[in-house]
This record gives sequence, C-alpha cells and structure tokens, in this order.
Amino acid sequence: MANTFGAQMTKLRVSPFKNPDPGFVDGGVQVFNEAVTLNSQAIADTITVARLPKGAIPLYGVLLSSVSLGTAVISIGVAGDAAKYRAGAVFNTPNVPTMFGLAAANGEALAAEEDVIITIATAALPASGTLRVMFFYAIN
Repeated sequence: MANTFGAQMTKLRVSPFKNPDPGFVDGGVQVFNEAVTLNSQAIADTITVARLPKGAIPLYGVLLSSVSLGTAVISIGVAGDAAKYRAGAVFNTPNVPTMFGLAAANGEALAAEEDVIITIATAALPASGTLRVMFFYAIN
C-alpha cells in the first residue's frame, strides 16, 4: 500500500527537508466576528463583514441569523468576485450556525489584504434581526 504526503508534510518528511510555510503548520486561528443589524438592505447592496490580512489562510465561515432571510439570496466574497467564499443561496434557518466555504478559495494564503462582503440578490433582507458572520482564518 502506497503512502504519499500532502504539501506541508512533504517539506517535513522528504529530503531535502524544508520548513513548512508560515500559518500552515502551528498557525494561530483567528476569527473576524461581525454582527449585521438587518434593516431591509436592498437588492444589489453589499455589506462589508470582515477584513482579512495579507498572508491569512481562509479556513471557513459561519453564518448565524436570529431570523430567516426569506427569499433573499446572499453570496459572500470580495469586490470583483462576489461569490468567492459562498455562492449565492438563500439562508432561511434561524438560530442554527451554518458553515460556508469554497475549496477553491480556502486553504491558501492571501497575497493581499481582503475586505469580505455579502452581496444581496433576489429580495431585500428582513426589516429587523441580526445576522452574524464569523470568518475563521489561520495566520502566523
């Protein structure tokens, strides 16, 4: 039976040995924890919910809302790629923490600082309630 290594383990186990990239091994996990007051934000509006520093390694996010967002479709991303971290979808289960993240965007160090945004589509957000967005990332 063959045994292979992932990228960081190769650096530790295969000659010539190298140090793993900062943040990928023994990196500290941080969270940007944002609360958004729902106030009928309109279709096509954006809400900035996190700032990730250069070198951060996005891991995953968590959405938690006190109310259903109804038929509003939300995506989570950055300017120029509104769905980088979460493709557009409804979020209508209140009080249940829900993880999000896309494999293509998570697990690699950011080359530059990023502001993470929610983009609203299909319908306005509710007139009241709180939407919490928690974005977890590793950094060394």
